[in-house]
Amino acid sequence: MTRIVAGAVLACLLIAAPSVAQTPNPNPLTANAKVQFGALSGFVVRSAEKVPEDLYSFRATPDVRSMAELFGHVADAMFSMCSTAAGTKPPRIGIEKVVTAKSALIAALKEGVSYCNSVYDGMTDQKGTETVPFVFGPNTPRLSVLYFVVTHTYEHYGNLVTYMRLNKIVPPSSETPAKPK
Repeated sequence: MTRIVAGAVLACLLIAAPSVAQTPNPNPLTANAKVQFGALSGFVVRSAEKVPEDLYSFRATPDVRSMAELFGHVADAMFSMCSTAAGTKPPRIGIEKVVTAKSALIAALKEGVSYCNSVYDGMTDQKGTETVPFVFGPNTPRLSVLYFVVTHTYEHYGNLVTYMRLNKIVPPSSETPAKPK
């Protein structure tokens, strides 16, 4: 009897699996933006964790941001842009100008990522077509703002990659993947 029930359950799962796998995502644009943000924000947070604190004051040249300022700038931008997409005020501002300690910057980045993830989670492709005022004009679609969070973070992750390489640190996106155990 147990084999019959187990066989019936397995048959139901095998029949249902293809239909579940082929259920289209109702919000593919939002889902894709969130995937890109997740990958990239992970690289930034891992960079902040990987760089030794004594290098947080490093500047490639005197007229550019230090590593600490870059991490703070990225965190500020996450709060600012994601709140714009959500139509709210940023829950936090001024990180780049006042936060310099490694642990505090990592915490701010993680908080910014969490906040943005909550905005992505509340967004739909339909809601993403609604417009908000943004740097590109008064009628910027909410989803365009969320994609710009990704673009802006990529820009500054590129700065961080250069800074890390100048200091002989392998950036997270270039690390050799761990072998499965």
